[in-house]
Formats: sequence, C-alpha cells, structure tokens
Amino acid sequence: MLLAVDAGIRFGFAHLDAAGRVLRYGSHNFGAVTRLRAAVPGLLAGVSHLVVEGGGPVADPWLRVAERRGLVVWQTSADRWRPDLVPSRHRRSGADAKQYADGLARQVLAWSGAPRPTALRHDAAEAILVGLWAAIGWGWTAPPPFLTGLKRTAPTPR
Repeated sequence: MLLAVDAGIRFGFAHLDAAGRVLRYGSHNFGAVTRLRAAVPGLLAGVSHLVVEGGGPVADPWLRVAERRGLVVWQTSADRWRPDLVPSRHRRSGADAKQYADGLARQVLAWSGAPRPTALRHDAAEAILVGLWAAIGWGWTAPPPFLTGLKRTAPTPR
C-alpha cells in the first residue's frame, strides 16, 4: 500500500492500492511537531511505499520512521509534481493551483470508487494527487482517462 502525505502539522493523506486507486484519504491537525512525531509510526502501519510532499521538520518524522522500517520512500515538492497534473494556466497562483487540485482530486476519487467528500481540504486533495502521480510514475497504473496528455515522470528517490 502507498501512503501519500502533504506534510505539515495539519497534513493531508491518501492511501492508494497497487492499482493507484484511493482507498482512504483525509486531513488531520496534530497541533505540534511532537504530537506528529508520536503518531507517525502508527500511521505507517501496513504501508510499503511512502511519498511525502514537503520538507523540513514536518516531513522529517515521516522520512525517518519510513526509512527505519525499510519502506520505499520518495520526497517531492509541488514544483515537481504539479507540472505533470496541473495545466500551466492553473499554476499561475497557489490559490488557483489548489482550486484546480480540488476538482481533479474529486475526479480521482470518483474514478477510484472512493466515498465522495462532503468537504475536501486542499492538503488532502494534494495528497490524493501526489499519490496518483507516484503510482503512475512508478508504472503501477496508467493515467485515468480524464488525464489525457499526462507526462509519465517518476518521483526522485530519496
């Protein structure tokens, strides 16, 4: 199972299966890095692959625990994955990119057969897209039909 994380004290997450379909997703606020650090080992239970968007003290706990467990780990940034999924006209501002990501993530959820969200925070939407981007890049799945023209670039190993 793949876990995609948009790292932060308030972080978004998405669990995807080997076919690139979203199984679970959401957002959670730990309020402090110390509480995040304490929770990460449990959040990585059953995970074989981890892709983390972001860096610094909010990404470090994910990366350290995953590497200790021998998981396949990739770290990325929005600058790396957005050009593959978000058209340039929607990358002119962060707000526009996040709004586009919300709509695209909803399409991914429908394609996955996952429950429709009543509310979808931008961090969860971006985690969904980072997860799909990684699954496509690793060759686990072909791009869904609504992603015509998608580049197939693999995440950079950590």
